[in-house]
This record gives sequence, structure tokens and C-alpha cells, in this order.
Amino acid sequence: MTRLVLTFTDSGAGAVKAARFADSVIGVELQFACGRLPASSELDAMFSRRAASSGAGAHWLDNLTGRSLEDAHRQGLGLIEFCERFDAVDLWVDPDPNSQLQLVWLLDYLRPHPTVRSRLAILQADRAIGEQQPTELTAWQPRVVPIGTQHLEAASAAWRAWGASTPEAWFILLNQDLGALPQLRNSVVALLEELPWRSSGLSATEMRMLELISTGHVHPYDLFPGHEKLNARRTFGYWQTGALLDGLARCPVPAISGLDEGPFDLDMHEDPDRHQRYKLSRLVLTGLGKSIVEGAADFSQYNPIHRWWGGTELTNDRLWRWDTESRALIDP
Repeated sequence: MTRLVLTFTDSGAGAVKAARFADSVIGVELQFACGRLPASSELDAMFSRRAASSGAGAHWLDNLTGRSLEDAHRQGLGLIEFCERFDAVDLWVDPDPNSQLQLVWLLDYLRPHPTVRSRLAILQADRAIGEQQPTELTAWQPRVVPIGTQHLEAASAAWRAWGASTPEAWFILLNQDLGALPQLRNSVVALLEELPWRSSGLSATEMRMLELISTGHVHPYDLFPGHEKLNARRTFGYWQTGALLDGLARCPVPAISGLDEGPFDLDMHEDPDRHQRYKLSRLVLTGLGKSIVEGAADFSQYNPIHRWWGGTELTNDRLWRWDTESRALIDP
């Protein structure tokens, strides 16, 4: 029996590949937890068969290499056609919110295709797959669960809710049975916590960075989440966290001062001197930052807000908030 494993992080794909669990291992990594969601037509084009004469537009195979993919590249296979080449297709899923969002999108995308749907099974990891050594993965003795109707229904409901123009449908998921996807409920809560808080106008990740600075952790990378790091929030990845820190320091009335380089982009990372200055920055809270940590100020009263939370566009005039004490959604 031939087996394909799909993961939702490149590091996870590398770990599973090293453990030799499958004939082919693919990391399909998309960013759904932060920023504006791609349109359905854009995702359909990215994962559909690509004609040999067409080089326009991103395609799911573009950044993938390996012997098992050579023929797929030559034929420009879509994800559906590629999955149909295997007897079994296993989804190995990390517990972080972005991986869970990718999972619900993929299940919703594959749902109309019975030839692939019937081959699907899922492994829900309780810790990051890419942080495990191959021997540790082998010791897991992973048990995959065949995908059934309950998985597909929960996934479709979640994906529709995340793409909605307000957070209300996502909030309602807390009252629904999500047991088929056991890590999804935690992600629903984690993403609600990334709405601007009622008390501060900042999200959970932003608040955690301010709190760490207030307790003496002054270098930028002290504030980033990661393995054995003080910031245990895994809602956003590396680049998204860097952008949030930029937003706290580079605005009309900053909450943080002392960030000596930026913006947090590829150009800065490719310049060793600039990156070194960034790493050695010594951050301090401004007067506004101190007041926010003390619960006495609202960031949005001093600075413009414009960002996307799933399908919801957040602005100062349309600022959905999260009440951390009552765990309630507050409309604008």
C-alpha cells in the first residue's frame, strides 16, 4: 500500500520524512491565522492542475522538490490528482491555530472529491511535530483515524465561520460539538483571544509581549514564541509575531520604544548588520505601554487599527473586541 502524508508545516514534513512513515511526505503551508484570507478562486487556482503552457500564478508544487514529485511537476498535477496516486492519504496536524485552520480548509476543499475523501485519515498531534526527533516520532506509534462525516461537517462549519465578515459565527462554534477535531476548540478560543481586548485594544499576543518587557525581557527575540520560550502563545508564527512587534513600536503613539531596526522583513534578515542591530535592541515600555499593562489605557484610542481577523476587517470604527473576563464577544 502506498501512503502519502500531508503536514501543515515544513518542519513537520521534514520530521515525518526523516522517520520514514510514508512513501511521500508533503508540507502544505499556508497562512490563514493572520492577514487577509486568500479568495476561494485564488486557492482553487493554486491547488488545481496547472496547464503546461501556464506559468502564471502561485501553484502548490512551486516550492516542493524531491524524486516523488518530479512527475507531478512535469504534469502540473493538482493536489486532487496527486492524492489519487496513493492508496492512503494521512493528515498529520499540529495543534497550533494556523495548522488547525489549514486542516479545516483542506477537509472542506477535499469534501466534494470521494476518490480522495475515502483514502483520508488524520493524526491529531498534541505537540509540534517538527520539534520531535525521528526516534521520538517512531515512539509515538501514531494511530490515524479515518476521516468520516463528522470530521467533514465540523471542518466545513469552521472554515465558513472563519471566512465570515464578522466573528459571530466563529464565536458560536464554542457551543457546537467539535469533538471530531479535538484540537479545534482550543484554536477557536486562541483566535478569539487575538481580537482586540475590551480593556486594552490589543490582542493576547501583543499583551503578552508588553508584559514580558515589563518584567525585564528587553530583547526582541525574548518576546517571540517557541520551544521552551517564555511566550507560550503559538497562535502566530515567526513573521507574524515580528510584524505585531513592529506595530507596537512604529505607530503614532508607540507602546514600545528602543526597536532599533525594521521593518521586520526579508530585507532586514538578509542584511547581517541590520539584523544584528535588531537582535540587540533594548526595548522599554512607553508611557502608553505602561498604562496598557496596568489596565488604564486603550491602544486603539491613540492609534489607527486596520487588520484582518479571518474574514473580518477590523478598524477603529468597526472594532470587534474580546472580553477576557467574561469570555464574551463585544460588537463594535
